[in-house]
Amino acid sequence: QETGTWGIGEIATLPLDTAKVRLQIQGGSAVGSTAPKYKGMIGTMATISKEEGFFALWKGLNAGLARQMINASLRIGLYDPIRNFYSGGKQNATLIEKILAGLTTGAIGISVANPTDVIKIRLQSEAKLPEGVPRRYNGVIDAFIKIYRQEGVRGMWTGAVPNIMRNAIINSAELATYDHTKHIILEKGILRDNIVCHFVVSAWAGFVATVVGSPVDVIKTRIMKGDKTKGCLLYTSPSPRDS
Repeated sequence: QETGTWGIGEIATLPLDTAKVRLQIQGGSAVGSTAPKYKGMIGTMATISKEEGFFALWKGLNAGLARQMINASLRIGLYDPIRNFYSGGKQNATLIEKILAGLTTGAIGISVANPTDVIKIRLQSEAKLPEGVPRRYNGVIDAFIKIYRQEGVRGMWTGAVPNIMRNAIINSAELATYDHTKHIILEKGILRDNIVCHFVVSAWAGFVATVVGSPVDVIKTRIMKGDKTKGCLLYTSPSPRDS
């Protein structure tokens, strides 16, 4: 049920995610580039729709759904047992124990799902090409085959380190914030345990997770895109001395 919910969320929010990816990469895709092509979330979505068609906003949907099935199942499904492990079976875990549980399950989930994230990012990042220039990838299966043939198994885990960092941070911030905030709200009687409470707490948890995870999300996206300059990868590591 949780995985299905996240799948619906992926379909609903993928246009925003595609716009986010384009905004994240345009500052680092080319040396000496002209004025930014994409400006703001709405402007980016409008530009993509105009140049590539409305459904281009859902590029990489299959890979995104596969990512959610794997990642959400692990990071959410393992959260309660791992939180209980860290708390020693106590009924009320501390905030630190909840954060540790979120870090752990987030890292586990995306470690397994990383190949689907690589494919999704590469499909989302490909904008309209000049006449006669072939696309880098033609769908999820083609992307999987080409990445495997050209970069090997290691290529499927491109950007794994920043991706694990990002997912661990976001997952811990999101689940720990949700879990702890809901506990406080119910304990103090601010809201009842109903859909309004869940919506308010979810919105707050999502905001906190996005703010905390945004910097490493930019790094992850640029590394996964696999841009090259003079035959060498433009980004190879989250560490400045290695990129």
